[in-house]
Amino acid sequence: MINGWLELLAGLQAINQILTAGIAITASSLFLYALSFNLRDRVARSFAVILLCVVVVFTAKSLQSGSLAPQTLELLMRGQWFGLAFLPAAYLHLSDALLVTAGRPSRGRRRLAVRGMYILSTFFLILLAFGYLLGPLVADGKPAPYFQRTAWTEAFTIFYVISMVWAGINFYRAYALMLTRSGKRRMIYLMAGATAPALGSYPYLLFGYPLAAQHPYLFWATAALINILVGALVIVMAYAVAFFGVSWPDRVVKTRLFKWIMRGPVAASATLALMTVVRRGGKFFDTPYSVFVPFAVVASILVIEHAITFAAPLWERWLFFGRDRHELDLLQNIEERLLTQSDLQQFLEAVLAAVRDHLQSPSAFVAALSDETLLPVVTAGSKAALDEGNLLEALNQIEGDSRREFQWGDYWALPLYARRTAEMDEDETPPLIGLLGAAKGKGREALEGDQREALWRLAERAALALEDRQLQQRVFRSLADIQPQVEMIQQMRAASRYDANVNLLEAPLPQEADLAHWVRDALTHYWGGPKFMNNPLMRLNVVRELAEEEDGNVSNALRKLLRRAVNKMKPSGDRKFTTEWILYNILEMKFIEGRKVRDVAARLAMSEADLYRKQRVAIEAVAKTILEMESDALK
Repeated sequence: MINGWLELLAGLQAINQILTAGIAITASSLFLYALSFNLRDRVARSFAVILLCVVVVFTAKSLQSGSLAPQTLELLMRGQWFGLAFLPAAYLHLSDALLVTAGRPSRGRRRLAVRGMYILSTFFLILLAFGYLLGPLVADGKPAPYFQRTAWTEAFTIFYVISMVWAGINFYRAYALMLTRSGKRRMIYLMAGATAPALGSYPYLLFGYPLAAQHPYLFWATAALINILVGALVIVMAYAVAFFGVSWPDRVVKTRLFKWIMRGPVAASATLALMTVVRRGGKFFDTPYSVFVPFAVVASILVIEHAITFAAPLWERWLFFGRDRHELDLLQNIEERLLTQSDLQQFLEAVLAAVRDHLQSPSAFVAALSDETLLPVVTAGSKAALDEGNLLEALNQIEGDSRREFQWGDYWALPLYARRTAEMDEDETPPLIGLLGAAKGKGREALEGDQREALWRLAERAALALEDRQLQQRVFRSLADIQPQVEMIQQMRAASRYDANVNLLEAPLPQEADLAHWVRDALTHYWGGPKFMNNPLMRLNVVRELAEEEDGNVSNALRKLLRRAVNKMKPSGDRKFTTEWILYNILEMKFIEGRKVRDVAARLAMSEADLYRKQRVAIEAVAKTILEMESDALK
């Protein structure tokens, strides 16, 4: 009977160890998620601090076991207090960030309070380092090893509770400021999830109380339930925070976070749990090391990852797409079946190979019609004859009949037409989209019946591919045209999730980091190039205003804007090569004058690495200036 109770207690402790490791894995994964996607937002940054504290606490706890030496055990138990000490300050920091995001910025008092809480946390950490915060370690304590409590331990407990209550009041204030239904719902998720780290830390504080020693089974069972709750609520909290600071649609946020959790915490925790079960099963059968442990680990990883890969389209369709399922399925199908330029070239090469095979032709080509100009798309075989000819001459020999080939020099030429649509009249010829040519073989001055039929069938295949590619190009141009408007709408929609003071009458300003990236591209191709012609800076209102001064020339307007922004960095007086002129000289010499990096570095007497560092600072300064000019243009 006694052995049975001891086995039950050992089982509860093993379950808690697995759950603790699972929480550490989950918090680590979500911490990396916060660092990867929305770290620019202050809510996400403060939440990342909380996650880091949870990682420290639960990682140190999961590494503890009864087989460790007392010195190692004491080091790990003190290590978890590094995270615990900063948890109250991190909570108040998060609550302040939520209030700011909800439209209630700090007048200075809350900011000072947050800094003061971090100072107090550091003070308690110093007490921990000098041995005042915690008493001696009771290695054989019940129900688990613990530190004896001191007066400073009780003081920290009071500090901990006051901080959590204060943060909870701020959470509720932020909730009351929410006007949208989605904002209130996610604030409820956030408040519920915020109890997880605070709740999960209390078992470590209670180790030193007699109640835990008197009821070990109740303690470990309660700790297991709390750990399960903590793991779930940390994910809920991460879900609520994932929407802050990003302009993605809700379905994108949910899908990305769900995949991250499934591939990270779920896969790792399941593998760890299975490994622990197999290892303990080996000990039960008097086999300290079981050969099934590595097999179970590898098999579980493969099975879980394959299951996620195959199930992902299903859960995305049913859980996140909702009423938009048909539209999103259509976009996914387009992405998977898109006919790219490389795909088109491969298909046309296959068509030309078949043409040459049927006619025993030395060369063949397909040319696409673009703005009344024939451009060779794909050629096969000898190109000498094709290069000598003028493809435009072939257009004059095309007659109205869409099934009539003609001789063009040494080639048989077949016009390629688009498919007939229902809107066309019966006598109307479909639009010409290209030309297929095949060089005549020796002794073949006429096409035979079967050869002609096969050639026209291959020409129809080429015409179908060219037409599909043209249709896709129109779709891409339409998407490019609407992208700025859609991006602006998504930014305003994301900002209005939580902030009641968002003015939807004004277009949001671009992020400074994005603006710096655009400025660098525009300066790189300052005198012409794709990074300049297709630069998002051309959508700025200040550029549109300058374009009116340049007779509608947007390119000249953008150059004028960049020139003005660069000149604002120019010190007064004649140009010199001193320190105060260095940022202006880098921009002027490298981008405006177009000198090489080596020459600029030599002229400014600095290394190339130092030049690139200073260049980044200069570009950021230009971006900040342009942002100020855009803000003035919107007023």
